[in-house]
Amino acid sequence: MSQAQTRDHGGGLDEAIKRWGGTRSDWIDLSTGINPVPYPLPDFAPHSWAALPDKAAQSALIDAARTFWNVPDEAAILAAPGASGLIARLPALFETGSVDIPKPTYNEHAAAFTAQGWQENTDSNLRVLVHPNNPTGQFWTPEDLTAPLTIIDESFCDIAPERSMVAQTAQGNCLVLKSFGKFWGLAGLRLGFLIGAPELINKMQDFIGPWAVSGPALDVGTRALSDLTWATETRSRLAQDAKRLDALMTQAGASLVGGCDLFRLYTVSSAKDWQEKLGKHHILSRIFPYSETYLRLGLPAPHQWAQLETALAHITQESA
Repeated sequence: MSQAQTRDHGGGLDEAIKRWGGTRSDWIDLSTGINPVPYPLPDFAPHSWAALPDKAAQSALIDAARTFWNVPDEAAILAAPGASGLIARLPALFETGSVDIPKPTYNEHAAAFTAQGWQENTDSNLRVLVHPNNPTGQFWTPEDLTAPLTIIDESFCDIAPERSMVAQTAQGNCLVLKSFGKFWGLAGLRLGFLIGAPELINKMQDFIGPWAVSGPALDVGTRALSDLTWATETRSRLAQDAKRLDALMTQAGASLVGGCDLFRLYTVSSAKDWQEKLGKHHILSRIFPYSETYLRLGLPAPHQWAQLETALAHITQESA
């Protein structure tokens, strides 16, 4: 098994089923922070599967992305097969050196730089900020772009578009990563974007090669990025559901630390114990190797709230 496969992540429902039983339909996976109500898939035209993606479809996706995220004219956009693939290749855009990655945060950034010979140092010419941060939910500001170049991972930022720092790409001092899988709930589609100075975007384009994004992904991405009504309604629902989850968790004895409207971070007496108790009710949660008390939960789908409420009621009774 490779180092990438053994790194700590959410997901892993198959392993949870081996440990606590049940079938996939019995489980609620709250370990990832993916929108549980995904963007509706269209009926795909046969050529989406049978033909290489054409330039018109690729251009339509980029145009939709530029409009949706208000990308400055000075910046270029690259669509790629998932944000994680871009993260793995980002260190190769630069000469090997040192990078500042404030912790705790999403671990794939440090792993990608370490794998390519970089050192971590707070006094560096390159900085990585996850915005909002995963798992704390902290938002950064333009004043935090203190390095000559900053990579800003906005995988979860579409819940708060007013907080986006895409506008900063006009200055040439940052690259912005966007994930399609989180807010639109279609992680399996494998679609991500990199926004920044044209010379860096062109270099990344050379790394990933032609036809990197599948025909179906081009189609769905263009539709979703053009559907402003769906995005507005989804932000409202996610915000309401995040408040509902906070109320349930605090009533059960957890304390809110942070998070965003796609995931919430709590402190509990023992994260491992909570994960075990939730697992017995077929609810998968996220804990972290660097904290004994951090418990992160994504949001349930509409039909899953009753199962979560029942589990938390049992946990509360057991703790009384």
